[in-house]
Amino acid sequence: MEQNIPAKNRRRGIYLLPNLFTTAALFAGFYAITSAMNGHFEVAAVSIFVAMVLDGLDGRVARLTNTQSAFGAEYDSMADMISFGAAPALVMYTWALSQLGKAGWVAAFVHAAGAALRLARFNTQIATQDKRYFQGLPSPSAAAILAGFVWVCVSHDIAVENIRYVALGLAIFTGLLMVSNFRYYSFKDIDLRGRVSFIWAILIMLVFAFMFTNPPLVLFTLFSVYAVSGLVLTLGRRHRIRSERRS
Repeated sequence: MEQNIPAKNRRRGIYLLPNLFTTAALFAGFYAITSAMNGHFEVAAVSIFVAMVLDGLDGRVARLTNTQSAFGAEYDSMADMISFGAAPALVMYTWALSQLGKAGWVAAFVHAAGAALRLARFNTQIATQDKRYFQGLPSPSAAAILAGFVWVCVSHDIAVENIRYVALGLAIFTGLLMVSNFRYYSFKDIDLRGRVSFIWAILIMLVFAFMFTNPPLVLFTLFSVYAVSGLVLTLGRRHRIRSERRS
């Protein structure tokens, strides 16, 4: 005889589709670490960018298919910690910072810890934060700066001995920006389904064409500019507030 099982006692499942993208992003971050350990630094850098693309897709897939869940949100944060916290820190350490002794591993740890703190703060403020802006540099963007730097140097045969201290500074810089109070535009209020002028299609085509001329340099430059934009945006906003108070 079939028994009715109370709803609270039924086995709970998880949504497969968005979590597949999250798992793929996690794998890409893990693969970046193993590639760096084997000396394949260009592959490691590209893997971090692949993780960024997959991380951007999982949330959108969940919203489009109405498969959002608390489990997915937590799983996404844990995957982000590996892909954008541990992976770029370890890739940078293995590639350039290991020869700098304690300073090298401290710089790598600053980035990893900054990512962990950034993700924890984001999770606790998600209900109250202004959706148009991020507080602190997003961890994927911070990871892209380190991965882009490695990719540029490896693809252009720049001797790592000449840029170790630049790498050290970048690791500390990205780690501190993630836990800063600088505001970064989130691009979440852009309506991708709305109508736009034809000129935008041409501009997007030109951006893609420009990107494919030198992907590592273009990506590193774009994310570096984005990192600086938070400083400009926040300092400009504070200046306007002070000016309004004086007037």
